[in-house]
Amino acid sequence: MRLKNQGANVLRFMAFFKTVIAKLATEATSNRCNPFITFVLGGPGSGKGTQCVKIAETFRFAHLSAGDLLREEMSSNSENGTMIHDIIKEGKIVPSEITVNLLRKAIHSSGNHKFLIDGFPRNEENRIAFERIVGVEPDIVLFFDCPEEEMVKRVLNRNQGRVDDNIDTMKKRLEVFKKLNLPVIDYYSAKGKVCKINAVGTVNEVFEKVLPVFAALRI
Repeated sequence: MRLKNQGANVLRFMAFFKTVIAKLATEATSNRCNPFITFVLGGPGSGKGTQCVKIAETFRFAHLSAGDLLREEMSSNSENGTMIHDIIKEGKIVPSEITVNLLRKAIHSSGNHKFLIDGFPRNEENRIAFERIVGVEPDIVLFFDCPEEEMVKRVLNRNQGRVDDNIDTMKKRLEVFKKLNLPVIDYYSAKGKVCKINAVGTVNEVFEKVLPVFAALRI
């Protein structure tokens, strides 16, 4: 009888052990599949796009610019592209589902697992849509803090031929940023995810402030 009880106990232990191992394996697989997401935020002309290029090259992140993805869609001459062109020209926000689905497609088609998402989310609706559609929250949020007069000067001097590089549209974009983007930054600040960077200075000077953030990561 004692041997039978011992055998039953061993079988129960082995079944329990297999269940635990299976659970840990599932969690490990899930963790490997989740991308490392960094939202990069800041006003128009804050230098976030330029810094993203340097971060991507130095730390091997994939750089996804919400603005670039939207402009690529505009150049496709699709119905969505025409609509996006008109919205951006007026300094307004593109519907969340359009931008999020462009980002999701770019993430899934990339061979990387570390992403810088440049210029998104721009409002709370964007944030909620991203977390719902993509299914993850950002790991960190990098916020480039820059005075308005500096941002205006940078945008008007860059002369890239973009439809939104003019003083009237720039004023609208700054108002949109203050009204809609700052609450997103406040939301993630409350969750301890925001790294605030003083964006005044040369490209290399600002990058020196960014370096410690990513050098400390273990990903």
